[in-house]
Amino acid sequence: SGQKVCYGDLKRSCYKLAYFQDLSRRVGFQEARQACEIDGGALLSLESEAEQQLIENMLQNLTKSGTGISDGDFWIGLWRSDDGLATSSACPDLYRWADASISPFRNWYTDEPSCGSEACVVMYHQPTANPGLGGPYLYQWNDDRCNMKHNFICKYGPGIFPTVPAGNPYDTSKPEDQYHIIATETGIIPNLIYVIIPTIPLLLLILVAFGTCCFQMIHKSKGRTKTSPNQSTLWISKTPRKDSSMEV
Repeated sequence: SGQKVCYGDLKRSCYKLAYFQDLSRRVGFQEARQACEIDGGALLSLESEAEQQLIENMLQNLTKSGTGISDGDFWIGLWRSDDGLATSSACPDLYRWADASISPFRNWYTDEPSCGSEACVVMYHQPTANPGLGGPYLYQWNDDRCNMKHNFICKYGPGIFPTVPAGNPYDTSKPEDQYHIIATETGIIPNLIYVIIPTIPLLLLILVAFGTCCFQMIHKSKGRTKTSPNQSTLWISKTPRKDSSMEV
């Protein structure tokens, strides 16, 4: 998604989903982490069940929007770096948030984390999966190898963002509608530039062609308005003037 979405006032966090239908464009955990940081945010940390529900609703809305977004897990910012204790019972306690959040909230699927060589965490997102093939744990967390390729979610700290007027009243029965929704169109201006710049040569060509046609039309119009030979501008006055040189 090309826009940041904010729930609540300017004191609340904002989010951006990075989804790639082209599987070759999906990235590993560290690449996702760097992408969020370059964009001014951090890989998603989740601090409560309410925030988890907000992210789930964002994913559901994208899935239903008709944009073709469907299967594809999302990296979140939970990971561990100490592989020395990976197989011990302390493994679940080794995970920490990439943005230094100390949130204890977890939403692991049953028997996760499995630890071992899997040290980075994804939010499971396979909405087309059959119930027996992973459907039951949609949006729950699973640890995975950090070099696996997935989508990712960025989180941004509170800031000043332009608001988009709400078109419909909020439905307080939905968790995401308990707060004012603010969307920042971060991708619109660059996209317009990418569209306009390639069309400049074509616009110049059209302008030159139009100018040439106008010149030819004006030239022909002047040709038609020229006086005919029998209407010569060299005329003799019917009342010849007196020549002063002939006066006596």
